[in-house]
Amino acid sequence: MNVNKKISQAKAKLLVDYPYFGTLATKLELVLNDDIEAFKSDGRKLEINSDYLEELELSEMEFVFANGAMHASLAHEARKNNRSGWLWQMATDMAINDMLVQNGLDMPYGAQYRERFSGMYAEEIYAELKDDILRDDEELEYEADNADDVEKNEDNKEQKEKEEQNQTPQELEEEILQEQLLAEEAIALLESKMQKGEAPQTIERFFVLEDFAKVDWREELRIALDKYFRDDYVVMPPSKKLLYAGIYLPSNISQTFRLVIAVDSSGSIDEMQLNEFLSEVNFLMTLVQNYQIELLVCDDKIQSHETFYSGDTLDVDVKGGGATDFRPVFSYIKKHFDEVKLLLYFTDLDGFFPEEVPNYEVKWIVPKEKEVVFGKVIVLD
Repeated sequence: MNVNKKISQAKAKLLVDYPYFGTLATKLELVLNDDIEAFKSDGRKLEINSDYLEELELSEMEFVFANGAMHASLAHEARKNNRSGWLWQMATDMAINDMLVQNGLDMPYGAQYRERFSGMYAEEIYAELKDDILRDDEELEYEADNADDVEKNEDNKEQKEKEEQNQTPQELEEEILQEQLLAEEAIALLESKMQKGEAPQTIERFFVLEDFAKVDWREELRIALDKYFRDDYVVMPPSKKLLYAGIYLPSNISQTFRLVIAVDSSGSIDEMQLNEFLSEVNFLMTLVQNYQIELLVCDDKIQSHETFYSGDTLDVDVKGGGATDFRPVFSYIKKHFDEVKLLLYFTDLDGFFPEEVPNYEVKWIVPKEKEVVFGKVIVLD
């Protein structure tokens, strides 16, 4: 079977058999790397040996893609703290694989798995692995280890440490932010699957649900979308429902929902608040279907404008640090956008408001309650 066809079939099968893992796997960057023995994922891409890939059964490929999807959604770098990078990677890999085994996926050879770590968190596995190394116990046996596996782990250790040393602080910060955004997206999807009873078993080990989704976006957007989409009717072509009786009624059309989001990047917004704003934007993108988002970054002037469509990943370079002025955003919208229905503005509200009230709905997303000249305040609590 053609490799690309095999990959496509495995992803499709995973989406049907395990919808949560399958949906996350669609966002994976797959890289063929014949310098490794089997496969590995670092939270950004899934690397796999081409010969190893050809030998895998479809069910085993499902396991590999599910492993990579979980790595990409767990913000491992942010949770690593001061732990050794290569050992933390191994610990999270074992925790993920144990969870996949408990969910009935078919584990292939080459996957790191230790029965004695079953049911444990990555942090607990890391502590035990570290103790093993410090004891240097020659009689210590791992169920799935052999000489080649030990040598492979040592190679991974050296390569991982080399990569970490070559990273600039800015690159590391960007990596952590991207992982956090992916984690937010995984949480949004998990909450949806939990409501439908489709969440994987024991997955609560990896996520703390109350840490995410601080704004009730579902309710806010449901109200907004329902109100706006009821107005989306056209006379031509007419509705076919009563056409046979000679009665012409307007037909409802499905349109892309255009949403404008502004993010305050002024000097009064610290890095933690800014990351929280972006996390909520990313969370929002996972909830809305069929959207076009115009994202504006502004302090006392427009710093950037990016457009995102359904299925896109949030990727934005935030610049600013100046004073806070809301007027440039409203002027930009008036000049460049037609038929705007809703603006979400993430800010601390310490700025200048426009004198003219816009003809579209405005929701101010803020860290604490304040009065506004117009619009509605939603507190990130």
